[in-house]
Amino acid sequence: MRWKTGILTVGIVGVVGLLAAMGTSYVADRYAGEGQLTGPPATPELVARGAYLAKLGDCAACHSIPGKPPYSGGLRMVTPIGAIYTTNITPDPTYGIGRFSLADFDRALRFGVAEGHTLYPAMPFTSYYNTTPEDVAALYAYFQQGVPAAVVSNRPSDIPFPLSMRWPLTYWRWLFAPKPTPFQPLAAADAEVARGAYFVEGLGHCGECHTPRAVTMQLKATTPKDGSAYLSGAVIENYFAPSLRNGGTGTLGDWSVQELAQFLKSGASSKGIAFGSMSDVIIHSTQFMSDADALAAAKYLKSIRNDDAGKAGPFVYDPAVHTALKNGDASKPGALAYLDNCAACHRPDGLGYERVFPRLAGNGVAQAGDPISLISIILNGASTPRTKSAPAQFAMPSFATRLSDQDVADVVNFIRSSWGNLASSTTARDVARVRKATRPNG
Repeated sequence: MRWKTGILTVGIVGVVGLLAAMGTSYVADRYAGEGQLTGPPATPELVARGAYLAKLGDCAACHSIPGKPPYSGGLRMVTPIGAIYTTNITPDPTYGIGRFSLADFDRALRFGVAEGHTLYPAMPFTSYYNTTPEDVAALYAYFQQGVPAAVVSNRPSDIPFPLSMRWPLTYWRWLFAPKPTPFQPLAAADAEVARGAYFVEGLGHCGECHTPRAVTMQLKATTPKDGSAYLSGAVIENYFAPSLRNGGTGTLGDWSVQELAQFLKSGASSKGIAFGSMSDVIIHSTQFMSDADALAAAKYLKSIRNDDAGKAGPFVYDPAVHTALKNGDASKPGALAYLDNCAACHRPDGLGYERVFPRLAGNGVAQAGDPISLISIILNGASTPRTKSAPAQFAMPSFATRLSDQDVADVVNFIRSSWGNLASSTTARDVARVRKATRPNG
């Protein structure tokens, strides 16, 4: 009987511990934030400032979907434990945030807590934490006064019980989310670089895609002070969000400040064209940046040096492959498939057509440590973002039905080892994994 008593005791202790953990989570979430914040009246100027900041924060990309009112939510986001759906953030008092006070809005934006529970970190509060009180007030004014209320109900997540319980997220937030503090740029930064840092590290939330995550899903770094992982590149949605650091192969080392600013505003430059989810960022967010803010962001990115930047010199074009192709020598694996499917747009010399079909020679994506972006683009196609400064749109078709896994691997390897590109190879097995992951309902 003693063993039964022992099991019962362990069970009771476990239940009590679980209830205590859940209770602690409830109390912590209920009282998160900085109390009853008050802000200035919602003047037209403040609302306009909030509208600009909402674009910088790329709020529409996640909270607006085709066929529904702006900011009424509904975007499906896949997580490792199931799909979640973005929420209605219009001022509707029932389904949106119309009943939120400024303090409630601040809790959600910077602390990651809304209506008594911690938000899934798909909401990038882990980056928004550094937003200044003045900008929080401007955003609040915009979402309360500048956005039409939409009576659109929120869709519950597809996460099954017990994984759908929110209380463990409180502990994740305690462990991994930066504590909301006023923005403090590096002491060595000049005013313009600091202005760029405020956008890149905060509302721009660039690190959410371009910084690798640990096994527990937190960013390995949220600012340069946290180490060299910050903006070093990461795989997301079957693409490799490239390194945004300065110096070395596959980084922004060969980009000028002006080219970076142009890319943010148009989605295209002489060095490359936006693809994947970055196209959405350009369309919904960065194309609306002021010229001064785009230049500041570019200067900040160029200030983030790689530790080993000095070990890798600038890209040097090698004409050997182009010369061989001109002479009718397509014996290199992947060369014939490249000529048949790619060369018309990207040219046999790999130099492409500026701001239309990107050059592949010296392209940071082509030389990235992970070839998954090239594989995904070849399989699924891509289109250039349509922006105010680049209204024409160009599309690359999908080659998924035309090329086998081995064909795609050969073309990727050809690109990554030609014209001076020096990058690791891939295999047909790698291509098959990406094909399966990106196939509809696959």
